[in-house]
Amino acid sequence: MKNILLLNGSKELKFSKGKLNTTLQELAKETLTSLGYHIKETIIDKGYTIEEELQKLMWADVWVYQMPGWWMGEPWIVKKYIDEVYIQGKDQFFINDGRTSANPSLNYGTGGLLKEKKYMFSLTWNAPIEAFNLKGEFFDGVGVDMVYLHLHKTHQYMGMSALPTFICNDVCKNPQIPTYLENYKKHLEAIFKA
Repeated sequence: MKNILLLNGSKELKFSKGKLNTTLQELAKETLTSLGYHIKETIIDKGYTIEEELQKLMWADVWVYQMPGWWMGEPWIVKKYIDEVYIQGKDQFFINDGRTSANPSLNYGTGGLLKEKKYMFSLTWNAPIEAFNLKGEFFDGVGVDMVYLHLHKTHQYMGMSALPTFICNDVCKNPQIPTYLENYKKHLEAIFKA
């Protein structure tokens, strides 16, 4: 697990310049490089070529997504990236959907070919952590990873396994940038320090 692809899914808008996600991506690059990892990155909003992305994805042992939470999920540019790039890599990512003609009702999602690869989400949200974790609050206690179940299942479909998710909360109403950076560095070191 020495090659890591950093995928920055932030998008610059009038009201948000994506600075926090860019800063977190830079911190990840610096921290992981200092731990001896080889890093490649894609800043999705700056454009990409599908063939180059497929080469990066296959090269990487770990894919780290850096992205804000928009309307209860990933920004549209991340979904567009997945739709455009992953379908072109289908022959490298999965053999089939896992079902057989002998039993077409079972084993859906078990045909992934990327069983040696891992992925991680690093997220920024204006919602406080309590909105995810407390029963009766907005997400009714389901937790961050259940909000992203569709993305977890996308990667599981390809055979990948998840590393622990990182999240910065309350980033607009009560930003705590030094704390986010300190916590993210600790998160990365806890996962990737050999």
